[in-house]
Amino acid sequence: KEKVLADFKQVVDYANQLGMEVMVDINPGLFEQLGISYDDLSFFDEMGAYGVRLDIGFTGAEEAKMTRNPYGIKIEINMSSGTGYVDNIMSYSPNTDNLLGSHNFYPHRYSGLGYDHFVSCSEKFRKYNLNTMAFVNSHAADFGPWPTQDGLCSLEDHRDLPIATQVKHLVLTGLIDDISVGNAYASEAELAAMAEAFNADYPTLRIDVTDGITENERVCLFDNLHSYRGDRSEYILRSTMTRVYYKDKEFPAHDTNDMVRGDVLIDNVGYGQYKGETQIALKEMKNDGRVNVVGKITEEELFLLDFLKPWSSFKLTENK
Repeated sequence: KEKVLADFKQVVDYANQLGMEVMVDINPGLFEQLGISYDDLSFFDEMGAYGVRLDIGFTGAEEAKMTRNPYGIKIEINMSSGTGYVDNIMSYSPNTDNLLGSHNFYPHRYSGLGYDHFVSCSEKFRKYNLNTMAFVNSHAADFGPWPTQDGLCSLEDHRDLPIATQVKHLVLTGLIDDISVGNAYASEAELAAMAEAFNADYPTLRIDVTDGITENERVCLFDNLHSYRGDRSEYILRSTMTRVYYKDKEFPAHDTNDMVRGDVLIDNVGYGQYKGETQIALKEMKNDGRVNVVGKITEEELFLLDFLKPWSSFKLTENK
């Protein structure tokens, strides 16, 4: 026990100096091996740990009692099982300030959580206003806790996506408070992209522009905060204010091909008072020549369209 404490304390102390919060992953069997009791968490306080994660839990009563430890140590429980585990803990009146939830990560390709299950599990914690966490996957990382190296994400759909896109998705769900990188080590560029996506005031979608896009159309897309008009159509997401701001600008017709989901559109001079309005196609549509197709949401971020809500604001940025 003393050797384990000494070995880990050195690492934890260094992490604390760097401003990190160290969560110790443990299970009831390890408590027994180390001679630690759930009603005395002084071992973890001496170690300098921020909290204890229980991948496999107790009965509910023990977890609730652990949250009332005198050291303020956080107790993090597994969010991914889909059972009534958290409801059971809540029935024993825990200190919810010290009770956290975190999803698992999954190194085996195709073993990660499906989205519907992820939502169901997360909502069980959200209804108690508990802090929630999920993992995203670095593509620069080359190791993790297991030999298998297919990434370490919570949601299977995230496995091959850019890290910023994974983060945008988790933020847009409104279900996750904290996001961690499951594998090591993320590159500086990935960490910067992740931080930008997490801390952004508004979600930003990446756009591949057409060769024929004009400067006025670039201004419409990239120099404005867009608002998803609330009286929504099934065919187009409308951001109408650009037609007001730039009503005196020229928008000649070009690239008037038929439209598919994810195409970024600007009404041209042929649409009269709608000239300059910015839209995103939600369905396939015929083009009668009055709409310019000026770009397309990148393939990786096309699914994020489903998470933009009417009257919400968003930004567009050029994919480079």
